[in-house]
This record gives sequence, structure tokens and C-alpha cells, in this order.
Amino acid sequence: MHNDEHYMHLALDEARKAAGMNEVPVGAVVIDADGIIIGRGHNLTEEQQSPLAHAELLAIQQATKSISSKWLVDCTMYVTLEPCPMCAGAISSARIKRLVYGAFDVKGGAVASVMNIYDYSFNHKPMVKSRVLADECGKLLSDFFRGLRD
Repeated sequence: MHNDEHYMHLALDEARKAAGMNEVPVGAVVIDADGIIIGRGHNLTEEQQSPLAHAELLAIQQATKSISSKWLVDCTMYVTLEPCPMCAGAISSARIKRLVYGAFDVKGGAVASVMNIYDYSFNHKPMVKSRVLADECGKLLSDFFRGLRD
């Protein structure tokens, strides 16, 4: 088993890149079965003016290109914030084996907070682990939004 905290720190590095660009600080990394990072992403919705430019989707896109396959069957995704419905669906569609996330998203989370999309009978459900470095992930987000209000 890979060290979940190690990879979540790398996802946090991605989230900090987003914060530095005035993007909502969410970061994601995808690793293969050997623990090699094959995809990285951070939110770019403002820069790209696209609601599709979420960290998870960008990391999935990079990972699938990296291995030349639309399936990420033996891969794990680490993301700093609980995925929204769009991203949770993409994780299922890509057949990602494990999803590891940090902070809960009480307003938009589709894995535990608002709903659990994986309770429905889709053809693929990842193994899910939450709360990995949750405090650090949550603090990055709350500091970002506090800065917007100040």
C-alpha cells in the first residue's frame, strides 16, 4: 500500500499552485499501481473560463494520455477536496480503483457530504478513503476564501 499522506502532500502542492493563480485551491494527483505519478491537476476554471477545468478532470486527462488508455483500473486518485458530482462521475467512468480525499465539501461533495454518488448502481465504484490530511486541506480552502472576503 502506498503512503496516502505522501501523495496527499503532492496534491496539496497542486492546490497551492491553484491558490497562487487565484483559483479555488483544489489539487489532485493520479498514481499507477507502482506508485508512479501519471497525472496531476489543479483547478483552472478561472484561467480557462470553463466549469470543466476541475483538478480531478485535468489529472484524469493527463493520466489517460500518459498511459494511452481511457481506463485507470489500477490507479489511485488523491484529491484535496471531496469530489463534486461531475468529478465523482468521471472517477467512476475512468475506472479508478481508489479515491483518497482530504476535506469534506459540505455544499457540493458527491461522495459523502451532500450525497454519495457511489451508492447508486453504476458499473464501477472506487474504494474510497476520506479525511487524509483533512485539516491541512480544509485550512488551505478556508484561508483562501477568508482572503477573498477581507
